[in-house]
Amino acid sequence: MAEAFVIPPPPTASLAVEGETARFPVGRIFCIGRNYADHAREMGHDPDREPPFFFMKPVSALATDGIFRLPRGAQEVHHEVELMVALKSGGAEIAPEEALTHVFGYGVGLDMTRRDLQAAAKKLGRPWETAKGFDGSAPCGALVPADRIGHPAKGAISLAVDGEIRQKGDLGDMIWGAPDLIAAISRAMALRPGDLILTGTPAGVGAVRPGDRLEARIEGLEALVVEVRG
Repeated sequence: MAEAFVIPPPPTASLAVEGETARFPVGRIFCIGRNYADHAREMGHDPDREPPFFFMKPVSALATDGIFRLPRGAQEVHHEVELMVALKSGGAEIAPEEALTHVFGYGVGLDMTRRDLQAAAKKLGRPWETAKGFDGSAPCGALVPADRIGHPAKGAISLAVDGEIRQKGDLGDMIWGAPDLIAAISRAMALRPGDLILTGTPAGVGAVRPGDRLEARIEGLEALVVEVRG
């Protein structure tokens, strides 16, 4: 007998899969902080002292229509381009050497950040949710299955604003690669099929404005193009 609900359940959040009509259902969105040494220094931190850490975005942060809408009253919103890892299976206490067997595929994502609110939260020792988890704060492109492209550990990653490169790096610059990140998160909580991991951003983050055209690229993956609207 099918379950009954007192209100209609929300639709399942999902991402396109390159070359397929079926979509990837999204459960949770994990975001890794300060995972590129140059970005950690850019934000005033020592990258040699920190184990991987993460925060989470709700699925309402997911945006797949190629549009980023600036939140009302936002004073400073920054772009952060990231490699996205999509999991087909999960578990707790996953060993790094087994982690990649849980990966469905990879894509390009953005972790849009209300930097003014994040700075205020840091000073007060408060959580970052209002700065990181607002609606539409995770524009994401289509996934490419790992059985087509393997597991990218190196390759150019960049973000351009109106054709001008702002962020540029290499996946090989990540302090912690995908296997270690999967293992680290699974030690804190059990991972599930449908979970996404945004793996951190290189240096060069900066503010966006209405009318900006963001073009995020990672070698071997489909580019993500996003229009910023006020």
